Amino acid sequence: MTSRTSHDPGQRNPLDTTSAPGPSRLELVQKALFAPFNHKKSDSARILSDLAPVIMTPRIINSASTANSRQRQAVENGTVGRTRVDFATLGRAPLRLGMGSRRVTSRDLEVMEATEELLHAEVPEPDGVASNVSLLRGFNATIPSAEQSRTRRRQMRNVDAPHLGLKKLGMNARGLLTEDDDGHSVTSEDDVVMVPRIETGRKGKKRRGRESLSTSKLLGKEELSRQKKEILRDKENLHVRRSLIHNEIAEITNKIEALDVIREKLEHDLLKLQEDELELDDELEGVGERMDFEQAAGRSAKANGTQSVHVPQSSRRRKGPSFLPSEHNELPPGVAFMTLESHSAPIAALDFSEPYGTLVSASQVESQPIVWDLFSGTQMGRLKGHTGPIKCIQVEDHVCLTGSEDGAIRLWDLRRVDNEDGWGEEGEFVTLSDVAEESEDGEVEAEQPTSNGIRNGKAPVDEGEQPCARVLEGHTKAVTSLYFEDDCLVTGASDKTLRQWDLTTGQCVMTMDILWAISHSAAPSIPGIAASIGSFAVPTPPFADGSWDMYEDFVGGVQFWGYGLVSGSGDGAVRMWDMRTGQAHRTLLGHTEPVTCLQFDELHIVSGSLDKSVRVWDLRTGGVFETLKYDHAVTALQFDTRKIVAATGENGIKVYNRTSMQHSTLLTNGHTHPVQRLRYMDRYMVSGGRDATVKIWSL
Repeated sequence: MTSRTSHDPGQRNPLDTTSAPGPSRLELVQKALFAPFNHKKSDSARILSDLAPVIMTPRIINSASTANSRQRQAVENGTVGRTRVDFATLGRAPLRLGMGSRRVTSRDLEVMEATEELLHAEVPEPDGVASNVSLLRGFNATIPSAEQSRTRRRQMRNVDAPHLGLKKLGMNARGLLTEDDDGHSVTSEDDVVMVPRIETGRKGKKRRGRESLSTSKLLGKEELSRQKKEILRDKENLHVRRSLIHNEIAEITNKIEALDVIREKLEHDLLKLQEDELELDDELEGVGERMDFEQAAGRSAKANGTQSVHVPQSSRRRKGPSFLPSEHNELPPGVAFMTLESHSAPIAALDFSEPYGTLVSASQVESQPIVWDLFSGTQMGRLKGHTGPIKCIQVEDHVCLTGSEDGAIRLWDLRRVDNEDGWGEEGEFVTLSDVAEESEDGEVEAEQPTSNGIRNGKAPVDEGEQPCARVLEGHTKAVTSLYFEDDCLVTGASDKTLRQWDLTTGQCVMTMDILWAISHSAAPSIPGIAASIGSFAVPTPPFADGSWDMYEDFVGGVQFWGYGLVSGSGDGAVRMWDMRTGQAHRTLLGHTEPVTCLQFDELHIVSGSLDKSVRVWDLRTGGVFETLKYDHAVTALQFDTRKIVAATGENGIKVYNRTSMQHSTLLTNGHTHPVQRLRYMDRYMVSGGRDATVKIWSL
C-alpha cells in the first residue's frame, strides 16, 4: 500500500495533489474509475487494494445502499446497511468521498451548473407511462419509505441465539408437509429444535432463569440517536404522504363528481332520444290516419248546398301533430297566452274541436254552454236547450254532445250556431217531441215514442237555423260523463247506469247497471257506496284555496274502444265492460275515493280520484303499473305516450314526464284559483278553473 507523509489535516489543501509524495485519495478513485481495461491482473489487484481503504467506509457504503431511493441527506456514523455494492450502484450514488474530517463537495470540484439556460429551457411533456404519473408516485420515487429504516432497525435488534426451528413450527401450523416423498425432511438441519437435557437427579441446585434477549445487545448512544432521527424523519414523511393521499382522494372525488355530471347529461340525452322516438311514432301514425282520411274524403260524394251532421272520428285517440298556425311556434312553451272571460262560476266542462278551432265551455250553474272561436278569442254564441247545468261536453269537428243535470243528452251542429238565433227564450226547454216533422211526401206527422220509451230525436223542420240536431232522453238523473266515436255513444249518469246509444237513430241500444255489477262482483268496494241506492254525494277534499264542493257524480268517466268499455264510478272502482254482452268482466280496485276521470289506450288505463292520486293500470295484467301522489283531489287528466297532464286542485297544471319520470307545473300567466278541467292536443291546451276563466296554453 502506498505510504503517506504525515501532515496537519487542518493546513492541508484537499485538492493539492503535489503536497504528498504518494497519490492522494482522489487520484486513487479517479484511477480506479477511469483507468482503461488493458491492465494486468496484478495491476487490478493492486489498484483495488489501494482503493479499498478509501471506498469501504461506512459512509460510502450507506450512501451506495440508499442510492435507489435518492436519499439526499447524509447519515453520519452509520453501520453497514448492505454488504454488497456493485459498480452500477456506485455510479448512481452521490460523490461523497471522505477525506479526513471533510467531504468533497461540488463546490470543491468546481462543478458549475448552467442555471440560466435551465430556467429558460422548455420542459417537454411526458409521453407514455410518464404522462400518468401522479404527484404521489413522484413523491414515493423521491422520498424513501419508512420500510427500509424499519428493516435496518429490526436487524440491529436481532440477537444471536441457538436455532429454534421456527420455520418447521410455522409450516406445521399452516398444515404444510414437512417431509418429501422419499421420507426426507423438507426442513434443514438448522430448523431442528435442540432441547437441552435437564438433569433432575441433583437436588438442592436451583435452576437459573433465562436472561432477557435485550440484555445481550447494546446499541449505544449514537445508534439510538440515529434511530430516533430516523423515526422522526419517517413520521414526517408519513405526514407528507398522508397529505398527498388526501389530495389524491379529493382529486378522485372531483373526477367522480365530474363524471357523474357527464353521466347525468348523457342519461338526459338518452331520455330525450326516447321522447323523440315516441314523438316520431305518434307522427307516423298520425300521417297514416291523415292518409286514410283524405282517401275516404276523396271517395265520398259531396253534398249539394246542404249541410248534414256527420260524426267524425274521435280525437281522443288521434295521434300525431296537429295543424297549427306558423305563429304558434313563436310562443314560449308552458305559458297561458289567452284568457276567455264570460262565465260567472267555476268551469264544470269544456272541450274543443282542434287547436285554434271551436271551443264549448260551461260553468257549474249555466245551462247554456258558450261557443268560442279560438282563432280570434271571441264568443260565437250559446247552445240553448238544456234546463239544468251542464256536466259533460265532447266536441269532434263541428259535432258537439252535451250532458246535463236534466238527464238529457243533446247533439249539436256547431256550424249552425248564431249569436242571434236559438230555440225559444233563454232557459226555455224545447224538446224535439214537440216539433212537427215533415215526411218525404210532405205530410206532417208527430213523433211517436219508441217501444223502450225513449224519444227518437230528429232534426227540426228548418235544419239551417237550429243548432240542436237531436235530443236523447232516458237517464233519470244527471248525465255526468259521455264518450262517442263514429255513431256510437256511451253515457254515465247519477242513476248509476251506463247507456249505449246509436246516434243515427237516437235510440238506447243497451243499459248497464253499475249496482248490479257491484252486487255480483267478488271484489269488495268502498263500504256504504253500494248500499246508497238513493242520492250519491260526498264532500271533496279541500282545494289549495281552501274551498270545497259536494261531489255528486257517481260515474266520473267513461271511454270505449271497439267492444271494450272502461268506466270509473263513485265506489272507487275502475270497471272493464264487454259492450256486446253488457257485463263487467274485470274490476280494478285501488282507489279509496270516487273516480273522477279516466282515459285508456292500447296498453294502459290512467284514472284520477278524490283520493289525491293518479293510477296507471296495466291492461294486460290488471295491476297498478304506476301511482302518482298529489296534495289535493284529481279532477281531470289526459295522457299520451310521453306525458300525463292533470288538474290536481291547485292553481298550476301538473305535467308528469313518463320517460324521465319528472314532475313539472304550469303556472305562468295561469289561473288564480284551482284548475278543474283541461284538454290538450299536441302543443295546444285549454283549461278551466274555479276562477271562472278559461286559459289557452302553449305546450
